[in-house]
Amino acid sequence: MRILIVEDDAKTADYLAKGLTEAGHTVDTAADGREGLFLASGGDYDAVVLDRMLPKLDGLAVLQALRAAEIETPVLILSAVGHVDERVKGLKAGGDDYLVKPFAFSELLARIEALSRRRSSAVAQTKLNVADLEMDLLARRVTRSGKAIDLQPREFKLLEYLLRHNGQTVTRTMLLEGVWDYHFDPQTNVIDVHVSRLRQKIDREFDRPLIHTVRGVGYRLAEDA
Repeated sequence: MRILIVEDDAKTADYLAKGLTEAGHTVDTAADGREGLFLASGGDYDAVVLDRMLPKLDGLAVLQALRAAEIETPVLILSAVGHVDERVKGLKAGGDDYLVKPFAFSELLARIEALSRRRSSAVAQTKLNVADLEMDLLARRVTRSGKAIDLQPREFKLLEYLLRHNGQTVTRTMLLEGVWDYHFDPQTNVIDVHVSRLRQKIDREFDRPLIHTVRGVGYRLAEDA
C-alpha cells in the first residue's frame, strides 16, 4: 500500500515511516496540516495516518477538507486525546478509525490493514490475476495457463491476499493478520507450511515461479524474482 503520514513530531513520523516501510508499504510524510492536505489531495494513497493536533491546519480541518473534495481515502486519526467526545468528533468529520497515543505499532499496522481490507471489499472486483495465474472470486476458481488448480479454503484465502498485494513483499505479521486474523504471533510454522503447499500447487508444474521468498522478511507474488 501507499500510505501518507501527517505528523508534526519528527521522531514519531520517522518511527512510523520506518515500521511501515519494513512492512512492505510505500510511505510519504508531511509535517503540518497544509502539506498533508496538499499531498492527500493530489496523491493516490491507500491510507492516511493523520495526527489530530497539527500546525498550520488542524487534523480535523484537513479531514473535513478531504471529504468535502470527495476524496474517500481511508483515514486513521492519531491523537493524544482519547475522550469519547473527541473520538466522536474525529469519526463524524470523516475519519475511518481513531487510535489514541501512545500506541503499539502492531495495533496501528493491524488497523491500517483492516482499513485496506474494508476498502478492497467495497470495490466490486471479481477477478484477480498476475501473469497467467487468475482467481475468480465469484466462482471460487483458480487457474494457471487455463489449468484448474484445486485449493483448500485457507490456501485460497492466502493466495487471494498475495494477489491483492501483487508485487509487494508481505511480512509474517501481515499474513497472520490478513489471512488468519491473528493479532499476535502464535510462534508456529503455520505460514511456512501453507505457503509451501500453495507453492507446490501454483508453481511446481510451471516454468516460471510466481511465489518468491524474501529472506528474513516474508513473501512476494510477482512475475519476476
